[in-house]
Amino acid sequence: MGSATGSQRSFPSGADYAEALQHTQLCFRHPELKGARPELTKLGLPRAISGAFASVFSLTSASSSQRYAIKCFTRHVPDQERRYEAISSRLAQLDPAELSQPWNLGFEYLSDAISVGLDRYPVLKMDWVEAVTLSSWLDDNHAHRFAVDRLADRFEALTHDLATHEIAHGDLQHGNLLVASDDTLRLVDYDGMYVPALAGMGGTERGHRNYQSPMRGNDDFGTALDRFSAWVIFLSLKAIASDPALWSQLHEPSGEFLLLTEDDFKHPSGSTRLQTLLTHTDRTVSGLAEQVRALAFQPLDVLPPLAAAVPRQRAAATTTSGVSGGGTAAAPGAGGLPGWMAGHVSPQATPTPNVPSLAPDGFHTRTPLDVVTAVLWPLMLVVTVLMGIAGFSAPLIVPGVPVLAAIALTAFARSRRAERAQSRAALTELTNELAQLDDPVKAAEKLRKDRAKFDAAEVKRTAAYPRAQDKLTTQYHAALKEAEKRKVRKQRDIDKKIDGLSEELRRVLAKALTDKQSAYVRDQLGRRLIAQSPPHGIGPKLAERLAAAGIRTAADFTGYRPVQNVQYNNTGAVLVLSSGRAIDVYGIGEAKAIALDAWRRDLVAAAEARQPTALGASERQSIEQGVASRRVQLAAQRNAVESETDALRAKARKQLEDDQKRLTRENTIVGDQARQQRQKFSRRAVALQQNSALHATLSASVQAAQLRQRGLSFARYFRFLYLGR
Repeated sequence: MGSATGSQRSFPSGADYAEALQHTQLCFRHPELKGARPELTKLGLPRAISGAFASVFSLTSASSSQRYAIKCFTRHVPDQERRYEAISSRLAQLDPAELSQPWNLGFEYLSDAISVGLDRYPVLKMDWVEAVTLSSWLDDNHAHRFAVDRLADRFEALTHDLATHEIAHGDLQHGNLLVASDDTLRLVDYDGMYVPALAGMGGTERGHRNYQSPMRGNDDFGTALDRFSAWVIFLSLKAIASDPALWSQLHEPSGEFLLLTEDDFKHPSGSTRLQTLLTHTDRTVSGLAEQVRALAFQPLDVLPPLAAAVPRQRAAATTTSGVSGGGTAAAPGAGGLPGWMAGHVSPQATPTPNVPSLAPDGFHTRTPLDVVTAVLWPLMLVVTVLMGIAGFSAPLIVPGVPVLAAIALTAFARSRRAERAQSRAALTELTNELAQLDDPVKAAEKLRKDRAKFDAAEVKRTAAYPRAQDKLTTQYHAALKEAEKRKVRKQRDIDKKIDGLSEELRRVLAKALTDKQSAYVRDQLGRRLIAQSPPHGIGPKLAERLAAAGIRTAADFTGYRPVQNVQYNNTGAVLVLSSGRAIDVYGIGEAKAIALDAWRRDLVAAAEARQPTALGASERQSIEQGVASRRVQLAAQRNAVESETDALRAKARKQLEDDQKRLTRENTIVGDQARQQRQKFSRRAVALQQNSALHATLSASVQAAQLRQRGLSFARYFRFLYLGR
């Protein structure tokens, strides 16, 4: 039975684990778990709480009656055992007396703990805690404002504990925060936890989407991992403590969130939920909501920890009297940025509009020209009246001339006022500065579109990475399978040859004996000369003719073949040489040919009667040694096939490792580029906030300058001449 801790082996499903847990006596080795009783459903099957990476079962030990939560993994997690060992070691170092509440739970990582099918798989054995999820607790207690406010402070104390010890949970959300009977918190699900020993490694999950910053990426893995989700949860709890009706108004029954969702963070301007909190009459609620909105598009590593911005009194023990203070969020700073950004954004990053200094509205302090103008007007009016009374009618001197002269002087004096020049210059400068700024609405829409395009590409990229890993694994398995098929095919062919060696030995021995016997018969026939012991009817002359034709002994021919002589209407004969060629020997007719053939047959029969019936020992040994040597060669070939297969396996493994390293390296590079792009989006978002504030300031200044222009009208100047204001 093999171990299933390797990356190439797939993990069972939750249903597979449930089936195995029906027989804990067989599937477990651990003494606490062997024979343990699982909690069952109404159908009598082990009850599973399933997540993205694992299924959790409740088991009661048969030996100790202790209840445990057993996490069975359904997906491979890189370096899983190393991660849990580091997390376990870090949590074990925590002094309970230094913690705000007993939030950390004991656990034990057991490799090869459970048998499912033919393989064994790891499990996580965790202490069982009697508590309810945060959302379930709020269902029952949201109307108890003091209790909710106290829980908010205890949550903030928990995040302070984590930050103090350089720990990040990685997935702070309603399902991983449990509320015990004494209203203190317990933290569960440490799969994605960060501890200092894991620095430099990547994260294993992104966390619940309704609690995570839109800026969080796969490459974010450090102490800042929980900061955004901590603000979201703290805002929700403080808002409910301030206004319990918000739970019914903004939360959905069985909803996978508290008050805000992922869409509220990504699209705050169109979020009804967020707008409800932003416009809340309680300044703590609206301030925290503004804080969350400002944090949503900031990189995680620049976000402030919750404890840094929430004033607290740490003298009181949280577990007995609750954390006092009920903190408030930092107020937004100038330019629409939260106050905490002052420590994270350099002063030059927040441009200040160059608004020209404007004098108070209206005209101030009369000049000599103003005095002359003021004195001239009554005189001109008097002159005009006197001229009318006197009845002047000269064409060039009309009664209206003095008034027109006074008006012209007034217009000239007004144009010489410094307020007019200052106002015109300020309005021109402000209008030019405003024209140089981008339209905030268009810039925000472009940022939104660019961000959406980037997010879509990131979703596609992050989905492609595990597929690429699976493809490499599939190629690796295909290479192993092909190597195994090649080995089996070659070894099968060799085994057939080895199995056939016995039959081959029999055939070789039989052939060797046959060859030996044939040689003996040929030798005996070659010793019988026709001239010395001629057959019946063959005289010396015929013997000479036969010798001349190449037939001297019984071994030189094999028989005869009758030939029909058409000319003489009789049957002749030709002799067949041992080479197979037929010859016609003068004087050898059919009768003599038959006599020669009979003579030869008698000799063959006599020789065969005396031929050897077995091979000699040396001859047999030589043949057997040859076959044995062949057997050794085939065995060596078979072993060579095994070695070749091992080499192919090693080559495939190296190829897999090289490709995995390449894929990881490429993914890391692209991940770094994605993080840089998110930082660019963050800077653009900050710049957009600054630009919006600057645009609003300049727009207001332009309107003020236009109003001041209207305050320097002819009528206002005329009034100023006599009233001084």
